[in-house]
Amino acid sequence: MTSAWRWLVLLLGTALLLALPAAVRALPAPTATVTAAALLDRIQHSTSVGYSGYAETDGGLDLPVTNQFSNLTDLFGGHTQLRVWWRSAQDWRVDSIGFTGETDLHMTGQGWWTWNYESNSATFSEQLVNPRIRLPNDSDLLPPQLARRLLSQVRAEEVSRIAARRIAGENAPGLRVRPNQPDSTVDHIDVWADDRTGLPLRVAVFGRNRSAAALSSSFLDVDLNLPAASTTAFELPAGASVRSGAPPDLATTLDTLGGGPLPPVLAGIGRNPELPTLGAVAVYGRGVTEFAVVPLPRRIAFALHNQLEPAATPLSKPQLNDPGAITLSSGPLTLLLTSFGAPNGPWLLVGTVTEKVLAAASAALPGWTGR
Repeated sequence: MTSAWRWLVLLLGTALLLALPAAVRALPAPTATVTAAALLDRIQHSTSVGYSGYAETDGGLDLPVTNQFSNLTDLFGGHTQLRVWWRSAQDWRVDSIGFTGETDLHMTGQGWWTWNYESNSATFSEQLVNPRIRLPNDSDLLPPQLARRLLSQVRAEEVSRIAARRIAGENAPGLRVRPNQPDSTVDHIDVWADDRTGLPLRVAVFGRNRSAAALSSSFLDVDLNLPAASTTAFELPAGASVRSGAPPDLATTLDTLGGGPLPPVLAGIGRNPELPTLGAVAVYGRGVTEFAVVPLPRRIAFALHNQLEPAATPLSKPQLNDPGAITLSSGPLTLLLTSFGAPNGPWLLVGTVTEKVLAAASAALPGWTGR
């Protein structure tokens, strides 16, 4: 065999080896016999499954926000690359990979470490108990976390089977969720999960009258084995600066702003019974059809108002009892910010319900009588 032929064979062999994982992933998925109700149950009870892998998320929720909430735009309005090692809810590591570096989160039983590659800085935030409400972080966009959160209160009559797929080389039967609440802005949610463990491998959320997913998250590579403890443990990099911080319990912080206790029902929708009573912070609805009501500090509300007003929905104004309020929507997400004159306000209402629902809810807030 000549030297040229040897190189050709080597190149072809290398190409075949590199293409093999992709070829395996492209194989048709076997027809799964699991029922929709059984698959939903497996997904909801897959929290004990350990895994590692690489996932990518894409968000189309392009809402203008203030600097205080800029991380939400990055999470839900763009492309995110995540590497994960998950042993349990108290022991995991998630690396968010960017063009200029990465940010790593390491969860422990006492709190979590955040390490920023660019600044070579590490922060430890003590958290001995889970906060009642917190802002989302990168781990919330992982397919298992996102799917289980969305499907946590979904009922068997709201789901149906869809065709299985090969996701990251794994056979994944599909499940479709269609909310049965008429005021929902979510058309459907599709989830594909491992047929043995129920671990969600891909999730896509679609708004009404939208052909593209408003939010999707999928594994491109996954290992359904428990990763080693040494992988999730945090080791301080050489020369890194260290500081400590306390992750805020958002509900407690916002409760201090006042606003008064909220009623058990707003716009004909009851408070979520699965969540604890949070005083001036409340979540109404169930499953994938929910909205939150939150009092805001005036300085944040003022900045938020200035950024949202250019994108506000003009046709919604006649529906509002509060002429100073603004509303807008992005995909299935709808937002309403009351005026500064609202009693005990200003209030922020946001969720996967129609503007009409949020307008009716804002009109029934404590002390609010309309104008």
